[in-house]
Amino acid sequence: MNPNGPQARKIVRIRLASTHLGEERSLRVFLPPGRGPADTGPVVYCQDGEQFFNFGRIVTAARSLAEREARILPLIVGIDNNPARRTEEYAPAGRRFAAYCRFVTEEVLPLVEARFGAAPSPDERIVAGDSLGATAALHLALDHPGISRRVIAFSGAFLPDSLERAARETRLDGLLVYQLVGTRETAVKTDRGIFDFLSMNRKMRNILEERGARVEYVEEEGDHLWGFWQAFTADALRCTLP
Repeated sequence: MNPNGPQARKIVRIRLASTHLGEERSLRVFLPPGRGPADTGPVVYCQDGEQFFNFGRIVTAARSLAEREARILPLIVGIDNNPARRTEEYAPAGRRFAAYCRFVTEEVLPLVEARFGAAPSPDERIVAGDSLGATAALHLALDHPGISRRVIAFSGAFLPDSLERAARETRLDGLLVYQLVGTRETAVKTDRGIFDFLSMNRKMRNILEERGARVEYVEEEGDHLWGFWQAFTADALRCTLP
């Protein structure tokens, strides 16, 4: 079946009432053609789901990759954020971070896998994120290795608490991380201050590699923007999809 045909465009919207977050959260799920609840296969869970779908064009990238390289189309789940609570939920020191991680692992994954069919293997689940969403994605993989061992991190906000968390690991042989950062990301303004993302990503790469993780590290001229990250979405999928 043509991965770019009409059936390849099916996206289901879900409103999930979360016990852990105490509110509803939107999910958008791209269903590969022909995949049903009894089927298994790779699945990508995107923090900042709306942005990954609309600005990262992740579905288009996956379809293009499948057509060019005869890859299996993954199920793609976009977990929309609540902009007012994004930092609280994605930052490891945020007061809602633990609740967000439980929301993903205990509510989102079981729902998706029961309703749409997805693989229970941690090598077939990819967690993805950009900036602070990449931080959340990496922490999900470190704290829950039985959930996922594959991470897409676009310009991760790897502040000292994240660097220290990764450094506490002794062996990360099974972890695969696609890490992208722009060379112009040396003074990025955020709601928590101005940070050198280039430096923090270099430090995180070194920590992960020293512990045996496989890191596909990409450093190119670019800024802390989806206009930069979007060009690498297909490359990130090519690296992390089984």
